[in-house]
Amino acid sequence: MIDEMDRALIEQAVEIIRKRYKEDHHHIGAALRTTSGNVYCAVHVEAYIGRITLCAEAVAIGMAASAGDLPIDTIVAVGVDGKVVPPCGMCRELIADYGHQAQVIVPGQNEIEKVSINFLLPNKYTR
Repeated sequence: MIDEMDRALIEQAVEIIRKRYKEDHHHIGAALRTTSGNVYCAVHVEAYIGRITLCAEAVAIGMAASAGDLPIDTIVAVGVDGKVVPPCGMCRELIADYGHQAQVIVPGQNEIEKVSINFLLPNKYTR
């Protein structure tokens, strides 16, 4: 179940993508809250060579890491239409790496919900 802080995080993700949307360049926005309570927002960075495209979640994680402000508490990604989207497989790996107990806001059956990254990525590979 999401709370007011989660709704605010969703709104921040919506705000960044609506503010920075550029066709063929940025169409996903993400916002993450760290355990310290700070929020980092980012857009995805599209590349003509798909392999080097950076997801919005990865960019936001990089911002938090650069600030020395980890681990992740909660993270969400949205499309330009404002709808919450689930993280891709690579982002699930990154979220788990930088927030072992992170919560991820995702679309549910009937409403938006918050689930553990461990639910989205069971039996994660570790070295």
